Amino acid sequence: MSGMLKDWSEDHTSKFQKEIITFKHGLKDTGLFTDEALINLLEKHPQESLDVCTMGDPNHPVYPNKLRTGDFRHVDGKTLLDAAKAGAVWINLRRAMNMHPEYKAVLDHMYGSIADKTGNKAYNANGGILISSPVAKVPYHFDKTETILWHVRGKKRIYLYPETEKFIPDHAYEATMLTDLEDDLPYVKDFDEDAKVFDLEEGQAITWPLNSPHRVDNTEFCVSVTTEYSTRESGMKNAAMVTNATLRHRFGVDTSYRDTSPLGRQVKSYFGRIIRKTGLAAKDNRIDLVTFKIDPNSPGFVVDTEPYERNF
Repeated sequence: MSGMLKDWSEDHTSKFQKEIITFKHGLKDTGLFTDEALINLLEKHPQESLDVCTMGDPNHPVYPNKLRTGDFRHVDGKTLLDAAKAGAVWINLRRAMNMHPEYKAVLDHMYGSIADKTGNKAYNANGGILISSPVAKVPYHFDKTETILWHVRGKKRIYLYPETEKFIPDHAYEATMLTDLEDDLPYVKDFDEDAKVFDLEEGQAITWPLNSPHRVDNTEFCVSVTTEYSTRESGMKNAAMVTNATLRHRFGVDTSYRDTSPLGRQVKSYFGRIIRKTGLAAKDNRIDLVTFKIDPNSPGFVVDTEPYERNF
């Protein structure tokens, strides 16, 4: 397994984690992302780590295209892949790159190659595989950890926005720390005036500074790998945001991460870890509602259902 990073340069190393960079990779050469390989993977991947979604209201004033959870039980891998190719379906095989030995070997090679280039040997990355329809849209959101999107098949357009209070308000960031179900941010179309837009081709990867808001539009059937890893910076910031979220939701304190001194951030990070471990942190107890099912006999493969709590 050679040539994972096709065109990495010293410029990539100097800008890594600091600026938006793109580079070429060799994931397609592994043979693990063909239709046959993906069908086999969908058949064996644990269903509790599989998300099959479709897009919600595209005209919602604040959260357009919010992903809806679907029921894919009793649906074989080929049908799921067909649904992604033909319908408005977005599939996430969470931690697939970690769970399955043949994919884990590739993940280790991916980050071993980056470690060789950057000198950082401790990435401990998690990797999911995204399979999505030609019309799939991932809503405006951010990631709580450092992220690399490794595009393998198809074409997609990614919009990246500044990491400022306008585009990712502290209160919105805090809200995502209260639940495992939410990374979305409030969005208005005018934000696009400040976006940097990248059209990803097969074999191209992109990464950006920590917490940069973004959204993604497919233009073809797509297969990608998304990898994430925590750093000291992301861990401290998230713990501090837990403290701020708890102060806001339990005590009505309007506090700001951006306006807090470095020492204050360290203190909040320390308390955030404590209150999270002791169960004292504020929580958002929303449930994951299933609102459709995959039906191979329906055009688009998507059939709405009465909402019910996901239990699989």
